[in-house]
Amino acid sequence: MLESSRRRFLLTSLAAPAALLWTRAAGAAEATTEPAPTPVPESFPSQDPALVREMVGVSHGNVARVRELLAQRPTLANATWDWGFGDWESALGAASHVGNREIAELLLAHGARPTLFSATMLGQLEVVRAFVEAAPGCQRTPGPHGITLLSHARAGQERAAAVARYFETLGDADLRPATVPLPAEQASLLVGSYSFGPRDADRIVITFEKNDLRFSRVGGAPRGLLHLGQQGFHPVGAPAVRIRFEIESGRVAALTVHDPDLVLTARRTI
Repeated sequence: MLESSRRRFLLTSLAAPAALLWTRAAGAAEATTEPAPTPVPESFPSQDPALVREMVGVSHGNVARVRELLAQRPTLANATWDWGFGDWESALGAASHVGNREIAELLLAHGARPTLFSATMLGQLEVVRAFVEAAPGCQRTPGPHGITLLSHARAGQERAAAVARYFETLGDADLRPATVPLPAEQASLLVGSYSFGPRDADRIVITFEKNDLRFSRVGGAPRGLLHLGQQGFHPVGAPAVRIRFEIESGRVAALTVHDPDLVLTARRTI
């Protein structure tokens, strides 16, 4: 009887550590089956540039997508993107210059920073007056893509009509760059591909669409070009930049970009 009890005691004592080891091993095996963490993006801790660009883009008119992005990242309410040559545009700025009140108010409700341009489109006359009185001349400040404050007021339609009338009395809230007409036949001579390096991305493409001459780097957003005369241009929203086309033997051979110093020279390939 004593011997039987002794055997049961030894078996129990040996089994407990073994069971503990098996439990730990099983737990370790189970832990290794968990999904690997998502790689940290190179932009971290800044937000994903592609998401920022999309937010600004859809804020021109896609309210459903704006809601989705705000649900994922509420701070995208202040997303800002450079479309080229320092032509910065915020999500609120996008909604403001196209007159999309619903998106503008949605962004403001999620923490977007109000601006003179949003106040103008929303018809907030007293706010606009306070801006102009505090900073005389600010009515001449262009918005994204060089769009004037008076244009923002007109985009706000009837609810911003009083702001539009106020700006009209000032007389200088709709100043636009002095440009020279560019006949279609002359614009078509500039159309082509211009290379400034060995990579495919090292190319400037000039197109002519809907009477609009456009400049874009491969993979980038096209920028409208305003003709200043004598084959000189500046991109929309970037009046300090100069783009010039060089003529050799009666043919457009290259273009140069100055911002304000020479940035690059690209030779025509097509």
